[in-house]
Amino acid sequence: MAILRRPHGLRGEVMVSLETDFPERLQTGTRLFLSEDYTPVTIASRRPHADGLLLSFEEFPTHEAVQPFRNEPLFVSIEDRPPLPAGEYYHHQLFGMHVLDEGGENLGQLADILVTGANDVYLVRAADGEEILLPAIPQVILSVDPAAKQMRVHLLPGLRQPKKPNPDS
Repeated sequence: MAILRRPHGLRGEVMVSLETDFPERLQTGTRLFLSEDYTPVTIASRRPHADGLLLSFEEFPTHEAVQPFRNEPLFVSIEDRPPLPAGEYYHHQLFGMHVLDEGGENLGQLADILVTGANDVYLVRAADGEEILLPAIPQVILSVDPAAKQMRVHLLPGLRQPKKPNPDS
């Protein structure tokens, strides 16, 4: 959602770089979670500054109090995230999905998402360690079922490397 940068001034304000499509959620009184420890914090003040925001938190009223959290991420609770349009998913909803081809063959699980400029790329890892990179485009991703933790895909030519023969057999 956002990254705390450097403290600003003496009253506990901190520069925040935005990493969200929904910056309007960062309002005075909003409850967020700070760092990988998920420390609860409440926004005390908010104002625009340069390419980001200056925020202060009720829990950190001074420059010294907020200083240790430099470069730490801010998170929103899953319950507070805005709904996405049909057919769009948050990354955390996709991790671990079973990926099947059109014929129902299990290709593996979605292990990572590479964010590129054009479109995301899904890294699918099979039980035997084989990895397939799938561009997240409509021609490849046919359906996503978050409830079943399942994704159906169409493998375009060249997306899957042919299996190498086992020299021991």
